[in-house]
Amino acid sequence: MRIHLIAIGGSIMHNLAMALQKGGHRVTGSDDEIYEPSRSRLKSFGLLPEKMGWHPSDITSDIDIIILGMHARADNPELRKALELGLSVMSFPEFVYNASQQKKRIVVAGSHGKTSTTSMIMHALRKAGKDFDYLVGALIPGFELMVKLSDAPVIVVEGDEYLSSTIDRRPKIFHYRPHVTAVTGVAWDHRNVFPTKENYVRQFVEYLDTIPASGKCFLYRGDYTLQELGAQASDRLDIEYYDGLPYEGSTVVWRGEEYPMEVFGRHNFENMHAAMLICMGEGIHPEEFLSSMSDFSGADMRLQVLHEDESNVVYRDFAHAPSKVRSTVEAVKEFMPDRPFAAFLELHTFSSLSQDFIREYKGSMKMADRAVVFYSPHTVEMKKLEKLSKEDVANAFGGDVIVCDSSDSLLDEFSLAENGVHLWMSSGRFGGIDLEGLYVD
Repeated sequence: MRIHLIAIGGSIMHNLAMALQKGGHRVTGSDDEIYEPSRSRLKSFGLLPEKMGWHPSDITSDIDIIILGMHARADNPELRKALELGLSVMSFPEFVYNASQQKKRIVVAGSHGKTSTTSMIMHALRKAGKDFDYLVGALIPGFELMVKLSDAPVIVVEGDEYLSSTIDRRPKIFHYRPHVTAVTGVAWDHRNVFPTKENYVRQFVEYLDTIPASGKCFLYRGDYTLQELGAQASDRLDIEYYDGLPYEGSTVVWRGEEYPMEVFGRHNFENMHAAMLICMGEGIHPEEFLSSMSDFSGADMRLQVLHEDESNVVYRDFAHAPSKVRSTVEAVKEFMPDRPFAAFLELHTFSSLSQDFIREYKGSMKMADRAVVFYSPHTVEMKKLEKLSKEDVANAFGGDVIVCDSSDSLLDEFSLAENGVHLWMSSGRFGGIDLEGLYVD
């Protein structure tokens, strides 16, 4: 097929483009700006657009499918041309569902832990020699791309609750209609599209409604909201609750046997239990699963070791939402309780910079010995949000948080942090600071 991707530079979109080309399709794409690493990866596949911008003359009637990325606006000139020509226009989750209708669909959903749980399942299935397709939101060691679409009988999908595209305002998870799902937890996020907590929770109620009758659902027992949702859906779906795997430090203890792991923290072992239950449904016994997880090092930017020497252990994490920040800070403190611990958080997303949402972060960094929160007033302005003061941020977080509103002041606070354990959390780039360079003499 001939497939054109509008907004090809997105994280999933450029991986999908590469996967489709590997599958033998004729692939083109467009975008107004493409950043690294998408730019270099697209170039290596010969998929980097020759000219940036939107070019409706490139949209012709011989294109079989247009895949529309979330970055493209509703008035995108290529999109308008495609609709005028009557071409098939899909969001990427809709396309993935259409490509997997004959497969067993396994979807991991929830406000946090989706990438880690999905990547654990992928890691275990690969080590067991299983053939499967996948879609995951980060690069996973051992996998070239974040997307694979083939004739495999099973697909494992990280199910995001954010909107599908500018013309498809449904959450991505509504498209997949899984046979098996795990929901790791529900904590209000994406305030720009789900303005209240009740509205956000409603998306997961509706998600469970999309699952075919007798579908299997694994729900985290420690989340009261999930217990309520499970009770509502129990007459139609096969609901099973899970807890975290028992562990000591970074070792899982299962049926009297010890399984040392590279990952650590309560949240990781909750995710691992969900992954194990799903893999058991694919014929992998618990002991085989746990043995396979011994060399699982985690997904990219999920408690990734950025630097380690005799003075410091430095972690980089994608955590940005309140529940993610809280669980990541707690995991690091629990794993290294006796070392000085400095946590640095960037507020970068629309939600995290919103006056009526930021209070959700209260207490999320209290386990750190030194907690530093960074935000850019320019970013607040660009997102057309109400101005934030340093006092607003400090009051929202509570405790002894230090607030910085410039990269220079953030560097000053870094210079005052004791050697020990440093944790950097953001979905952004800390104002362009070279984090690795901070720890190189």
